[in-house]
Amino acid sequence: MAITVKNPIVEMDGDEMTRIIWKMIKDKLLLPHLKMDLKYFDLSVKHRDETDDRVTIDAANAVKEHGVGVKCATITPNAARVKEYSLKQQWKSPNGTIRSILDGTVFRKPIIVRNIPPAVRSWKKPISIGRHAYGDIYKSVEYKVPGPGKAELVFTPASGERVSLAVHEFKGPGVIMGMHNTEKSIRSFARACINYSLGEKCDLWFGAKDTISKTYHAFFKEVFDQETEAHKAGFEKAGVTYRYMLIDDAVAQIMKAEGGMLWACMNYDGDVMSDMVASGFGSLGLMTSVLVSPDGKYLYEAAHGTVMRHYYEHLKGNPTSTNSVASIFAWTGALARRGELDGTPAVTEFARKVEAVVIKAIEEGIMTKDLASIAEPKPKKYALTEEFIDAVAARLKG
Repeated sequence: MAITVKNPIVEMDGDEMTRIIWKMIKDKLLLPHLKMDLKYFDLSVKHRDETDDRVTIDAANAVKEHGVGVKCATITPNAARVKEYSLKQQWKSPNGTIRSILDGTVFRKPIIVRNIPPAVRSWKKPISIGRHAYGDIYKSVEYKVPGPGKAELVFTPASGERVSLAVHEFKGPGVIMGMHNTEKSIRSFARACINYSLGEKCDLWFGAKDTISKTYHAFFKEVFDQETEAHKAGFEKAGVTYRYMLIDDAVAQIMKAEGGMLWACMNYDGDVMSDMVASGFGSLGLMTSVLVSPDGKYLYEAAHGTVMRHYYEHLKGNPTSTNSVASIFAWTGALARRGELDGTPAVTEFARKVEAVVIKAIEEGIMTKDLASIAEPKPKKYALTEEFIDAVAARLKG
């Protein structure tokens, strides 16, 4: 008998190979066991283009309305992609748009599997990444300078005289980028990381470059210092510590640490370092990701991209071995959260059962090519994309 998911989950479909996997996961692992009300949004790059990206905004607002969403990987088009898909323009990152609307923090945590050893020998415990998911380069304004001229940073206060700062006197062509952040968002980010640290009882690290960026980065450090000081008693009670480092020192230290901490990162740093940590623990396909808004809205997704190379092989009719674990865990994360919010433990228990079955399958030697190449011991053969999902489906029925 199917388990009923009480309230809706917002589903955001995506692009390329992850879109193929997404349908397999729904059809083989979820729909045979669950009765769900899915609020569906097609975030494929072609549909975003057709709607002038309105669908992305509508999807984000749907998460604000229903509280829980799950997102497939999507294309952020560059010039080559515009040509490939005959798009109107280089649309902004849908993740950036959604994160700006929800103003959340992205938490990423590796999935630990016994027979997939970390590439970094010192890593013994999961390293969680807390990524500030608002502003900076992802909400930037850019301009390609055609020739000589003066670039200025101008701020016009609502109440008075404008402030103008010289940026650069161009002698020839170049580029300019302006980016911003808000105290409200930075403070929400700091508090979200503190709450995660205290809840998980793990140390909190934060890295920035305040020695160079004496206003922008320094303001992040200032807010973190204030918020951690305000929660000093909570840190002492939980037995955890807060540590600020320059971002380059944090990178050096993380390579020698055993793990077990939450590493809070500014937006771009979190984008890069979450991929590094995921690869260090085995694969981007073994990384969970959730966007948490200040008012308690949740959007789960895989931490990797659309797996374009595999998709091109799929279009040729060739077999692929694409890791679906992170996409499966995006669905189970959303289902578990929905069950917790709705007070329906059967939904949460099913989600955790799927996760346990996935990990057990890998530990029994059933895994895709990316994991097979680093597993210890190595399996005799690797599973194709659909074979792995079929193996999980069979174990769920059994």
